[in-house]
Amino acid sequence: MPTMTPDDTAATGRRPAAPADLSTQAVLEVDLDAVVANYRLLAARLGDRTVCAPAVKADAYGLGMAHVAPALYAAGARLFFVAHLAEGLALRALLPEAEIAVLNGLVGPEVADIHAAGLTPVLNDMGAIALWRAEGHGRPAFVHIDTGMNRLGLDPDAAKALIERPDLLDGIALRGWMSHMACADTPGHPLNVQQLSLFHLLLRNLPQAPGSLANSSSIFLGAPYHFEIARPGCALYGINPTPAAANPMRAAVRLLAPVLQVRTVSHAGTVGYGATARVEPGQRLATISIGYADGFLRCLGNGVSLALDGRPVPVVGRVSMDLVTVDVSDLPEGSVVPGASRVEVLGETVTVDTLAAAAGTIGYEILTALGSRFRRDYHSSEFPECASSRRSAAPS
Repeated sequence: MPTMTPDDTAATGRRPAAPADLSTQAVLEVDLDAVVANYRLLAARLGDRTVCAPAVKADAYGLGMAHVAPALYAAGARLFFVAHLAEGLALRALLPEAEIAVLNGLVGPEVADIHAAGLTPVLNDMGAIALWRAEGHGRPAFVHIDTGMNRLGLDPDAAKALIERPDLLDGIALRGWMSHMACADTPGHPLNVQQLSLFHLLLRNLPQAPGSLANSSSIFLGAPYHFEIARPGCALYGINPTPAAANPMRAAVRLLAPVLQVRTVSHAGTVGYGATARVEPGQRLATISIGYADGFLRCLGNGVSLALDGRPVPVVGRVSMDLVTVDVSDLPEGSVVPGASRVEVLGETVTVDTLAAAAGTIGYEILTALGSRFRRDYHSSEFPECASSRRSAAPS
């Protein structure tokens, strides 16, 4: 394709034709082989004693459960964790033989659906235990005990009640005891040891069943935290589970936004809503097809750098609903072509954790905020059927 400069575009009134695989949509590329490699790395670190059970809640952290979960199942995962009943039902349709646990608990109207789909509830309070005992027909359930998060789970008094009255669990096939770490991504935090010690103490006094404490970061705290079941989430999708050290995981996503227009500033002025960024004559700006409606957070305006051909291109002005403007003045003139050039929003240069740090948040929010307007391309050389035969829509 011949290269057209901005002047050529202005003179002819035409932009160069986009290649067949490009449009005005941003493209989210998901590397399923990277997700599988991350799963295997975590499973190897856990060893044979501990089951590596992926968390695929929130549409597999925004990557697309309909593709990710079958790839993990093909790689050997058999136990999966989701947050809501609706996610469990969607996953059951994908994986008829998998064991699926629902983290957010049990309420009365859901019991029939959980039974029908063969899901395993996580019981977070004494009321849920009593309900499952009465209506669970002897089916399995996890019991969640709070060891310091003060979120979901049995409080200390309820845990003590079960120690004193183990018969309160009669009729429930106890699948395991679980708790959740609050500060595992900070290895030196004193709460880590406190939670571990309390969980050990509880398991010594409660009816025998597998223990599950470790999330992604906890896996890297060492074997004492592993127990029989680990529930990694973020690390599977390329987020660094060890923020104070180099990321041991492979990047699983690349987000590319096409350039819609390039202009050379002729008069001093401002860019975007609120006129928050000044521009000077000779400065070259590219407008790209992404915005906060796509999950590119509004707080990323004015300062964060994206990448084009591996070189930084700073965002100039506020993030709009559908558009972002970047400064391409440092790139060779004529090298940024509307309809052909794509800016890396996430990838090897702009990692999930890099973008999260710029936004003052965490990689979880960056991935789970990814919008529905992207064209999603899934790639896998090992399990090509998982890349091509599933729909990428989020479970409803």
